[in-house]
Amino acid sequence: MDCSKTGKLIAQLRKENKFTQQNLADALGISNKTVSKWECGLGFPDASLWADLSQILGVDIVQIMEGEITPNRPDIGNINRVKFYVCPKCSNALISTGSSTIYCCGKKLEAAKSQWDIEENEYTVEKMDLDYYFKINHPMEKNNYILFFAYVKNDRVFFYRMYPEQAPEIRFPQSRGGKLYIYSLEKGLSKAIKL
Repeated sequence: MDCSKTGKLIAQLRKENKFTQQNLADALGISNKTVSKWECGLGFPDASLWADLSQILGVDIVQIMEGEITPNRPDIGNINRVKFYVCPKCSNALISTGSSTIYCCGKKLEAAKSQWDIEENEYTVEKMDLDYYFKINHPMEKNNYILFFAYVKNDRVFFYRMYPEQAPEIRFPQSRGGKLYIYSLEKGLSKAIKL
């Protein structure tokens, strides 16, 4: 950790948030001289202040400590590069269309990688009205169920959250050339089924 880099970043973030040193000091319950000392690179915030400082400035603690914010590349708008994130503790499922740093239950999540193939004899796809009706053979038990289905096509993601004992079937608008992903708690993310 570099005091001067961290101090410069704190000053930059404070100004971006339109805070004076006094405003930031009041929010943290410290003196404005302490904030000035940090910004001049003459010291670090106390360990008990990092979480509050991070929340007030709206930046991850680690990035403040390192003294630099690593920006993502601009999203080029290709929905086919969609990434799925699943929290192993609470099963929260999140979607990103570009690079992201996502935390849940206090831990950084990595994008799910496609880990298994769905055999053709395990599922059926029928055309109904103007929809696809997709059904897969799966037990859908409490500790082994499909968490979600996601159909990705052009500029859209149709996301279907599932629950234990629910029938493993979905309907989504017919459009050729899309990809269907399935996330199973036991197996992880499936390789895409092209429809």
